[in-house]
Amino acid sequence: MRALVTGSGGFAGSHLLDYLLSNTDTEVYGTLYYGIDPVESHVGRVRFLEADLLEPEHARRVISESKPDMLFHLAGHAGVGDSWGKPWSTFESNVKMTLNLFLAIKEAGLKTRVLVVGSNEEYGSVRPEDLPQSEDTPFRPLNPYGVSKIAQDMLALQFFQSEKMDVVRVRPFNHIGPRQRPGFVVSAFAYQIARIEAGIQPPEIRVGDLTTRRDFTDVRDMVRGYWLAMTEGISGDVYNIGSGKSHPIREVLDILIDACKVKVNVVTDPDRFRPAEVQETLCDATKFRRLTGWKPKIPFRQSVLDTLDYWRRQIETESG
Repeated sequence: MRALVTGSGGFAGSHLLDYLLSNTDTEVYGTLYYGIDPVESHVGRVRFLEADLLEPEHARRVISESKPDMLFHLAGHAGVGDSWGKPWSTFESNVKMTLNLFLAIKEAGLKTRVLVVGSNEEYGSVRPEDLPQSEDTPFRPLNPYGVSKIAQDMLALQFFQSEKMDVVRVRPFNHIGPRQRPGFVVSAFAYQIARIEAGIQPPEIRVGDLTTRRDFTDVRDMVRGYWLAMTEGISGDVYNIGSGKSHPIREVLDILIDACKVKVNVVTDPDRFRPAEVQETLCDATKFRRLTGWKPKIPFRQSVLDTLDYWRRQIETESG
């Protein structure tokens, strides 16, 4: 079996490569955007294909060279915060890449099973009576990223229905852990703490809204869920994946401050507040758990501290 992972140099993509290499006997291919370096441990074990999947000919080349039995589509624009300033590029990346890959598979005449990764941001504005959020929760997107993921999700459903393509869709809730870039809240806090410990920045950690609550899952548990969705999911169906536990952002900060080796001050930064914000997310993954037996294995606190340790190592390496 051949597995192709798009976005294999990214956060979730690189962890999915870890999982595939350690737990399956698949022949693994991965796409990399030009100039993106793979994780060092993947070099020589994964067949990497450089491509810009916004270009149809690149998508055709990637599919032609890999001829995947399984395609895990993780490439695209992942940042909610960034999407406010770049709404069109967010939409274009998440929808056009997906369309190009579907058309390339169709043109090649392959029977590839495709996993399309959506987001809990599709649900958007959540009322208290909507919690926990199931797959039937109405879409009320609050940001351009959420709109783009709805379009991607529905495009995948359309290709299943009209083109009989073997597609499984997932809507993961917030995932955290090592390698996540500082544009996301847990990694942003951990990155600042590591820099403060290294003496690179003053002992002040800048924060936005600490009252919101999020359903966090370790990325290493999440990619295990992706594998189960690919291998056990019902074609055409959609599954929420998340821990089923909601944590206030303040709890993330408290864990990191407690682990910090120096005393820090907390400073509220107006620039870190978004124009519109979901107050709480809470995943109902009953459907996925009944089908696959999946549940998180890594405790929330460990995920947060592992993220901090990752940034400590990165900064130590960069400092020489």
